[in-house]
Amino acid sequence: MKKKFFILDGSSLLYRAFYALPLLESGSGEFTNAIYGFSNMLIKLLHDYKPDYLVIAFDKGKKTFRTEMFAEYKGTRKPTPRELLSQIPMLRELAEAWGINFVELAGYEADDILGTMANQAVAQGFAAYVVTGDRDALQLVKPDLHVLFTKKGISELVDYDEAVFQQEYGGLDPIQLIDLKGLMGDSSDNIPGVPGVGPKTAIKLIAAYSSVEQVLLHVEEIAGNKLKENIRNNQQQAVLSKQLATICLEAPVEFKTEECEIKINGDALVRFYSRYNIRSMLRAIKPFVAMAGDNAGETVAAKEAVAMPEVKKLQSEAEGQQLYDAVKKAGQIYIMCEFAGRVPHVEVKSAALSVANELYYVAVSGENSNGMDSLFALEENTAPAAWEYVKKLLADEAVTKCLHNTKGYYHAGVELSGKLYDMELIGYLLNPASSKYDLAELANSYAPEISAPGKDAKAEELLSWQVFVMNSISKDMTDSLEQQGMHQLYWDMELPLVRVLSDMEANGIYVNRQHLKEQTAEVGETIDKLQKNIYELAGREFNINSPKQLGELLFETLGLPVIKKTKTGYSTNVEVLQQLIDKHPIIQMILDYRMWTKLKSTYLDGVGGLIDADTQRVHTTFNQTVTATGRLSSSEPNLQNIPVRKEEGKRIRQLFEPGPGYDVLVSADYSQIELRVLADMSGDESFIRAFNHEEDIHARTAAEVFDVPMEEVTPELRRKAKAVNFGIVYGISDYGLSQDLDISRAEAKSYIESYFAKCKGVKAFIDKVVADAHTKGYVETTFGRRRQLTAINSSNFNQRSLAERMAMNTPIQGTAADIIKVAMIRAGRMLAEAGLKSRILLQVHDELVLEAVEAELPKVEEILKEAMEKAVKLSVPLTIDINVGKTWAEAK
Repeated sequence: MKKKFFILDGSSLLYRAFYALPLLESGSGEFTNAIYGFSNMLIKLLHDYKPDYLVIAFDKGKKTFRTEMFAEYKGTRKPTPRELLSQIPMLRELAEAWGINFVELAGYEADDILGTMANQAVAQGFAAYVVTGDRDALQLVKPDLHVLFTKKGISELVDYDEAVFQQEYGGLDPIQLIDLKGLMGDSSDNIPGVPGVGPKTAIKLIAAYSSVEQVLLHVEEIAGNKLKENIRNNQQQAVLSKQLATICLEAPVEFKTEECEIKINGDALVRFYSRYNIRSMLRAIKPFVAMAGDNAGETVAAKEAVAMPEVKKLQSEAEGQQLYDAVKKAGQIYIMCEFAGRVPHVEVKSAALSVANELYYVAVSGENSNGMDSLFALEENTAPAAWEYVKKLLADEAVTKCLHNTKGYYHAGVELSGKLYDMELIGYLLNPASSKYDLAELANSYAPEISAPGKDAKAEELLSWQVFVMNSISKDMTDSLEQQGMHQLYWDMELPLVRVLSDMEANGIYVNRQHLKEQTAEVGETIDKLQKNIYELAGREFNINSPKQLGELLFETLGLPVIKKTKTGYSTNVEVLQQLIDKHPIIQMILDYRMWTKLKSTYLDGVGGLIDADTQRVHTTFNQTVTATGRLSSSEPNLQNIPVRKEEGKRIRQLFEPGPGYDVLVSADYSQIELRVLADMSGDESFIRAFNHEEDIHARTAAEVFDVPMEEVTPELRRKAKAVNFGIVYGISDYGLSQDLDISRAEAKSYIESYFAKCKGVKAFIDKVVADAHTKGYVETTFGRRRQLTAINSSNFNQRSLAERMAMNTPIQGTAADIIKVAMIRAGRMLAEAGLKSRILLQVHDELVLEAVEAELPKVEEILKEAMEKAVKLSVPLTIDINVGKTWAEAK
């Protein structure tokens, strides 16, 4: 039996798969329906036909020798949908993971690669199979060369040999398909053919005369004056059409068996389908992974097939010693801890561990081996002795640790040394759009076959499952981190930052309870007064917080113009109210009422309940894995959303003071860091000159955009230029700018166009960033932080436009966020090395807040300037503003 060579028409099959299936998305938002369909077909081929050799051919580009012959060739085709376009690079990844050669050739189509390689294979004694959804390939059929044609999307294949072709095409030979195309043309490829000649007529003519050329020679014999005239008048067009339809069998490619072998990389396959969350494929590829013969792939396959091993409880010092010995021998430990309590009172409640594929569980505090909670039970439980051995391992420099939530260990007073792989941080870097990085979520993305325990699972079972998942996915995730070039970002920035953040959270910030009580009472009175005035203007009482009741009052009772409606009634959001502000005095009161009630509930009532009874401080949580740009956020309470330049924000900041033993609060704030980053990344001469000469950047922009001398820039022009500057940083649209400046959309558009015309470096930079995003599907910061933009090639205008704005602002915002992270790490280290008592308490976007001892102020300011202004070298200076005060408001 002859060996079988399969060559797949990747362009055609991916297209067919895309339209055969509804849009599917990965967990991080990439479109995957075409890849899913192509994978199904590939697996079916491998299972049903068992090819000995296989390659994928793909169109290299639109320009080929055919477009040189006829410029309009394929000219009527619609642009490739962006949702499909984004999956083409993924097909290359798929081919690499399967170990299948991916062949492209400039100047030629995939058809030419198919024809050339298939014919070469037949000439060398192989049976060749062309797999495609394009009927043009049927011309290739001959002995030992079959075409497997997709039918009903890609789920069914029709095996065309000569007999099947002849039965369908009236007894013609397959090669005569090119003559048919010469006469009847092909609308899908914009091959003109002869006007008025359809398939039936073409088959009849070729059956009678055998070829286009013979038809032209015998044109006078053809019945029907109109048909005869059409053929006579389009002879050259018929010959051209035949040439366009003819597959080139001499393309510069070569069939070599060693290059056409299928070399499955089991590990890469699992990574590929895990990354794109195509779970059914992970099950379908198991037999192929097992056949691959590479150890990594077999390990993964076995890991998925084998149930979670039995969990061994550590209940004695001797068992702790045995674990210690096993870990020292292995050199690595996987650990998942259950923490209890709020900062600064966190403790480890229990832990699950994995060593050399063995699972262990230890109850550390609050329960004994039987799960009983009592003082008596703790006295008899010797598990804490085993925990001491675990702590020794975690502090051992020579032991590599794979864990989750490193910050929890620091808060619980557990010393960590050596290499630390934090799955939460790595998961965040790999997919910053997710915002959820618990082990259950990571399992969904990287090991969906590992079934999660039920809802009623005990803590012991759940924790053990999590550490088992960690063991299973850690290599894939760390490999991906390395492949995407973010390993240095992890080691140099994100991991060291955990220690800084945990110290800041433990430090907390002191709140003056008496002032809090007074402010709460005052704001309560303000709210009551506003409510009373609103009722008077309304002529009745109603629920001000109810959008329905408020809408009825404004638009029905008071008769104000309706701006926007929702499914449930009238819209009363802040944008709507702002547009009505001059229509009735009640509007401003409602806005004030909303602002004060929000501040009271969030910061006055909220902060009061979060003051720790022992420290008298609020210990906010800094979230390192929430924003897609790399910025930090804070919660419980959120201290990053206090209004900056408003009186109400100042009143909130007055509550925060230096604690006992400290004299002042220090605020160190980067000056226009994002615009400085934009200047550096764009290389724009105007921006760089302005910053290097310490000019007012907004005035300089106003002078450029509005074409006036710097000394003639008015406050109003500066305000507009400032809005444009920051609008560019945040990827604002002309509509957004028009709303910010209360101008027409056309005027806003003219400002942006003028800005780009004068700031050519910025325009060129943004254009390149967006173009690269369309090609790569992601953008990066200066430090290599990556953000996937799954909708960047979407055919949906709104989705694509939003992704393009993200492409514009992410490198700028993300780089600025990275810089302040570097500054925090440097400042924290330098303060400690100097032996100072002064310490960092808060980070609020571009600002660091410290509490300091008066005598240390000169050294603190020196350290802050060194740490922050030299965090990174840009083409413009980084500068900070330092302010000192008895409250945060004074320091701000």
